[in-house]
Amino acid sequence: MDDIQVRNRTFEGLAWGAFFIWWGITELYPSLPSGAWVLGFGVIMLGLNAARSYNGLPTSGFTITVGVLAVLWGGLEMAGVFLNLPYELPVFAIVLIVLGVILLARTLAGKEAKQQEA
Repeated sequence: MDDIQVRNRTFEGLAWGAFFIWWGITELYPSLPSGAWVLGFGVIMLGLNAARSYNGLPTSGFTITVGVLAVLWGGLEMAGVFLNLPYELPVFAIVLIVLGVILLARTLAGKEAKQQEA
C-alpha cells in the first residue's frame, strides 16, 4: 500500500474508534440531551475530513455531506430542547430539504463546470 492509502486508513480507523467511543458514552449517559448522539457523529465525520485535508489527502464528499446533515440534525434537536419551544421543530423535514439543496447545488455546479470546459 502506498503512503496515501496508509494515512487514509489510519484516519478512518481513528474516526471509527471515536464513533464507537461516542456511541458508548451516549448509551452510558441517557440523560444527554436529544440530538447529542447525532451531533457528535457529525463532528466526527467533519473532523475526519478536516484531518484528511490538513494532511494533503483527498476528502470525501459523502462523509462531508453526512457530517453536515448530522450536525444540522443534532443541532436542531438540541435547540428545540434548550430553547423550550412551544412547538416541535420538524427536524427530519428540514434535513431532507437541506439534503435536496446540497444535491441540486452539486449537480448544477458539476454541470456548469463541464460547460465551461467545452
